[in-house]
Amino acid sequence: MREQIDTICEKALSGKGITHDEAEFILQIDNSCLSYLLALTERVRQTYNGSKIELCSVINARSGGCSEDCSFCTQSVYASSDAATYPLLSLDVILEGARSAKSNGAVKFCLATSGAGITNSRELDRLCDAAKKIRTEVGIEVCATLGAMSLEQMIAMKDAGLTRFHHNLETAESYFPSICTTHTYRDRIEQVAVAKEAGLSTCSGGIFGMGESIEQRVELAFALMELDADSVPVNFLMPPSGTALGHITPIEPAAALKTIAMLRLLMPDKEIRVCGGRMTALHDLHPLIFASGANGMMIGNYLTRSGREPHKDLQMLKDLGLTIESL
Repeated sequence: MREQIDTICEKALSGKGITHDEAEFILQIDNSCLSYLLALTERVRQTYNGSKIELCSVINARSGGCSEDCSFCTQSVYASSDAATYPLLSLDVILEGARSAKSNGAVKFCLATSGAGITNSRELDRLCDAAKKIRTEVGIEVCATLGAMSLEQMIAMKDAGLTRFHHNLETAESYFPSICTTHTYRDRIEQVAVAKEAGLSTCSGGIFGMGESIEQRVELAFALMELDADSVPVNFLMPPSGTALGHITPIEPAAALKTIAMLRLLMPDKEIRVCGGRMTALHDLHPLIFASGANGMMIGNYLTRSGREPHKDLQMLKDLGLTIESL
């Protein structure tokens, strides 16, 4: 087994890429070989990305009331959760969030809104104003996850200061109908294409541990590789009460680390960023995300769930001898 791990990692180091079968093999290696695998994925990360870790942060700028039926989401009208519902936050609150993110070492601050998209010009204008002032007054890069947007809306946001658009594929195409029925997988792929057409950097990943098979995890990984986004966020399901996935048992820590490792070996030169569900999935093993290949991490709270206290993550990075990417 170690010889096959060696072969796969050498292919990744050389940039030759790995096959579907090799990706599935990585996800299924015996846990007794996990430390051996991580020693090699650490080498791949260091080769392509060095020792710098990029931090990002998100603000839930509009919460709840979403008409989409994504079965993992507490903000959907189809869920019976206690997630907060409120309209677009004031500019002052958004700027305060951006300043907090920057003080915690984040170089990217993501504006997130619930709902299918931005449907009126007044709201778009307010988001554009927020993007402009975050760049000029706070001095941090602006990312946004705003649902489905037209090319014209994205260009307006870019002109205001937006640098990156985030839109996850969420899961494998073959599993997507089990997760969402109110829009299609192709819709999600096309949104990333529109962001690229607008000249924006792109961020697209998924949520692992939603009941998908190992083969479907690999299917999603190869779809993300073909999508060729600049950053690949890795999320792990935090089974949310009141949703269709509330009964799911969280992914095991070893499986989560193998998933990150597989993505790093498949896409050695990409940003692999661990975001939601880190503590739920990894427990005390979450510092190993970097050895498994991650070179980015979300810091602070998530959309509707609390994250780890930022000072603990900053201390963890210091203790590991990693450098925080600066602006």
